[in-house]
Amino acid sequence: MTRTITVGLDGSPASLAAADWGAHEAQLRDLLLRLVTAWEWQAPAFAPATGLGVPVPPSDLQRASAQHLLAQARSRVAETRPGLRIDTDELPGLPVPALLEAAEGAELLVLGSRGLSKAAGYLLGSVSHAVLASCERPVVLVRAGEHGEEEATPETSARMVSAASLHRDVVLGLDLHKPNDAVIDFAFDAASRRAARLRIIHGWTPPPYYYGGALMPDLNDGMVKQVRSELSDVLRPWQGRYPAVEVHAQATIGGAGRHLVDASYDATLVVVGRQNRRAVVGAHIGPVTQALLHHAVAPVAVISHD
Repeated sequence: MTRTITVGLDGSPASLAAADWGAHEAQLRDLLLRLVTAWEWQAPAFAPATGLGVPVPPSDLQRASAQHLLAQARSRVAETRPGLRIDTDELPGLPVPALLEAAEGAELLVLGSRGLSKAAGYLLGSVSHAVLASCERPVVLVRAGEHGEEEATPETSARMVSAASLHRDVVLGLDLHKPNDAVIDFAFDAASRRAARLRIIHGWTPPPYYYGGALMPDLNDGMVKQVRSELSDVLRPWQGRYPAVEVHAQATIGGAGRHLVDASYDATLVVVGRQNRRAVVGAHIGPVTQALLHHAVAPVAVISHD
């Protein structure tokens, strides 16, 4: 099976930004870029009765629209990245299961996430949320841009993606209590491919007596040193595997979500993990990931793990 970077398109500016980001990632990894769009056909309310029990075929207009979207996106990407291998596919059926199936053979699934503004943050679509919560492959969500939903030209969009990769950190949200190899490796690999610094953020909550401040300075300092030591122990093997990656690790007091959102403003990519488990009312992505997806500015990579 050919390894791909797969991008789900719906025609929105955010999905076109996702195509530009996916094209850049495909070049970094020397992989095929696969552009897909999923659509669901529904029978008209007053369809004539045929008595044959055979479903009415999909609308030619819907198919033509899907083909036009794919051709437009392919032309847009090929215009700025002429050497890139590109494939396109129409995925008939419900968007969520179709995208989940398309992701099975992909290195990454890339989706657009519709940003409203820096103040309002992400409006995470129901399709993106459902795919993200169930997908077993890494998913990257990309917003249209920092200046609203206006569509950029192919040239300016490609320049924006390339410029964002220069002199900006890859940021990893790391849980010391449950460090996962797949999440850490993804972040180190992304930083290595971009020749970027890897900034690692671990949020921790000290016990109540920590806030005694001057009353117990030795004990407080000891706790901080212990957290930093644990962080160094977890990262040491990875720094040996990726010696060229500059690492800046920080342990921040409080939840990691707010710190990751703040870091996203100067990041080329933010990487977080999502544990595979199901909540009572459906799939679960976790509060830190949820907050990050709603407010982050940089693309967000969510890595599923057991």
